Amino acid sequence: MSLMFNINPADPTPLYAQLTRAIQFAIATGKLRIGEKLPTVRQMAVDLKINANTVAKVYAELERTGIVQTRRGVGTFICARHFEAKQKRQHDNELRDFVDRVIAETGAMGFSLDDLIDQLQSRRKKELRKYV
Repeated sequence: MSLMFNINPADPTPLYAQLTRAIQFAIATGKLRIGEKLPTVRQMAVDLKINANTVAKVYAELERTGIVQTRRGVGTFICARHFEAKQKRQHDNELRDFVDRVIAETGAMGFSLDDLIDQLQSRRKKELRKYV
């Protein structure tokens, strides 16, 4: 499988960037599908004739962005398309920014973070009661 990835040591682009791009391209074009297992770090490194640390760095970055998931003792699997992972990151960032604004405004109005949390919990209980 790792032979589907084209890595060129003569290219000035770092090897990890080439491999990251190659995996993302394979996912985007359907050559790799969600749920499919990637080769082990060691196998990918041997097949591509690159350092295993480089492959590990790529897998870790892809996992951090939500594209792959590593299950200890089982392997690394494709879990999302790049754009799906990017949308989730964007959603998380927007929510984090919103929460930061709410906390800042809460403080500016003279309320504590505990006051805000108490109100949110109270509101949550009310919303849950609506559906019971």
